[in-house]
Formats: sequence, C-alpha cells, structure tokens
Amino acid sequence: MRHAVAAVAIVVAVGGCTGAEVAMRVTSATTAPSTTEATRSYADLVERVSPSVVTVRTDSGVGSGVVFQSDVVVTNQHVVGNRREVVVEYADGQQSAGTVPAADDITDLAVVRTARNQLPVADFRRELPRPGDPVLAIGSPLGFANSVTAGIVSGLHREIPGSAAQSRALVDLIQTDAPISPGNSGGALLDTSGRVVGINEAYIPPEVGAVSLGFAIPSATAVYVAEQLLATGTVAHPYLGVSVGRLTGEIRERFDIEVEQGALVLGVDDGSPAASAGVRTGDVIVRLDDQDVRSVEDLLGALRGTEPGSTVTVEVVRDGQRQELKVEIGSRTR
Repeated sequence: MRHAVAAVAIVVAVGGCTGAEVAMRVTSATTAPSTTEATRSYADLVERVSPSVVTVRTDSGVGSGVVFQSDVVVTNQHVVGNRREVVVEYADGQQSAGTVPAADDITDLAVVRTARNQLPVADFRRELPRPGDPVLAIGSPLGFANSVTAGIVSGLHREIPGSAAQSRALVDLIQTDAPISPGNSGGALLDTSGRVVGINEAYIPPEVGAVSLGFAIPSATAVYVAEQLLATGTVAHPYLGVSVGRLTGEIRERFDIEVEQGALVLGVDDGSPAASAGVRTGDVIVRLDDQDVRSVEDLLGALRGTEPGSTVTVEVVRDGQRQELKVEIGSRTR
C-alpha cells in the first residue's frame, strides 16, 4: 500500500540489502527543529523507549524489532525470511524464542510472537512527520543492541532507487539521514516525543556514492499490516494506482491550484484502476466516497478502509473544476 501507508500504488522494495543484513536510517519528529535541537539531550527519551526495541536473531543474521503488543514484535519480512522460529533478545539482556505467524513481502513487514509476555508496547504515531523534523533511530546495527543515532527526515513518499526490479513493496517510504547500519532493519524510527514514526527498512550504501540515505516504513503502514497479519495471516492491499504527494502552499501558488486541501496526484500507474477511471497526473483528490481527503494520510486511510473489487467515487479537482470518477478498487497481494 504505498501511503503513508501506501496502499496507493507505489511500488518499492528493499534495495541493495538482503536477509537480516538490511540496514537503514530513519528520522522524524512532531515539530520543526528549534535552535536548541542541536544541543538537546534525548537520553531520558532513549532510556524510556529502549525496552520496546528488541534484537531479532536468525541462523544467518541479526535485525531489530519493535514491541507491537505485549507478546508481539513487528519487524521486517526480510529480517525473518521464510523462517518460522527466531531468537528475540531484550533490553535487559534476556532472550526468548519467537515464532513468526505471518509476514507480508509487499510491505516487507512481519510479526513475531514472543515466548516472553508483558513486554512494554511502543507508542505508534499514525501521522507522517515533515521533512526537516528531527528523528532518532534505535536498533541493533551489527548486533550492537539498542544503539541510537540521530538525524532528520530528509523526504517523504520515497521509493528506493532501483528497487522496483527486486520487489513490489507497496509502501511510500520515509527518507532519513539518521546513520544506520546492517542490523537496524526492523528497528524504530522515533520522533522527539518517543513515538514510533517508522520501521527502519533499508539504506543505500556509501559504495554507490550515497551519503546518509536511509528509508523507513511509515508507522501507519506498520500498524495496519501488523493488525491484519495477526487477525488473518494475510494482507489484502487495496490498489488504486496513484502516487500522491502533499499539496503545499508553494505548489498551489506555482501551479495555480485553487483548492486548498487534498492529495496531489504525482503519477498514475499504467493499466491501474485509477488510469481506467480517468485520473490524471496533476489532479487533486479531495474525496473518496464519503470521506473528505485533506491530505495524503486522509487518502491512504480512506483507501485502507475500502475492499478490493468495490466501486468507489473519487472526487478530483482538475483545472479548477470538480469531477467525480468511478473507480473499481483493485487488489495486490504480491
């Protein structure tokens, strides 16, 4: 789902990383950084949140995870692979067995049920951060448990360059410059209130000329997918077939867009439900059936509530005029 979630149709995947060796960097926060951010200490925050971040070990590598329920951890699918059993290590030095009841390779997410219960559940933030927001990444890079790095949110709605040929993950990713390394995958990307804004997924290594390019799966996606995996063991991904972005004041002014709120269509997949219905690049989606769309999050949230195969009305603003288009929502499971 490519939204903040991303059920919209953006195809992304873990690029340049395999197994539990995928490292990543993420960053985000609730407010714009102030002049004191550079000198502010996050030691108390890290001490409070660290017990909700775990290390996930397999026979071939190490990754990270975030406590989703008192006995359930959410991590990346590529961390656990096809395994049904892993070892989970906790912030207090203890460890227990973990079983993998379900995973979803489209979003690269998996859930691990732990033999240990009463774990401290992390606070997941549903709203996307903004570019420039400060964030912290906590995980187990190279096996060093509960390592913390800091950075900012570098961008939103990203795809990993070259990843489409390797996978078809339907997730719009958060780009961050918070330093990460192999083993960070599945760990937490936090805002400065200690809320999880993303699940670390991948990074682009320096060998290809990248400097601090990491990616995280937005929390809204992680929560939605984890809930479905626990309930049914699978995830049915509603598919619209558009890439969407934030409608900022600058974009409205530069392109003379009269509507003040909505989700800006940046691209339409060939042969997708949106394309068949006549949705065009440059349209602003302002309504999906009976739900107003004021932002990307609104669209993705509304789309998550639709059923594949159902017909919905998408209202768009095009050249200052409102139009209603009938779209039959598609489905993507792989």
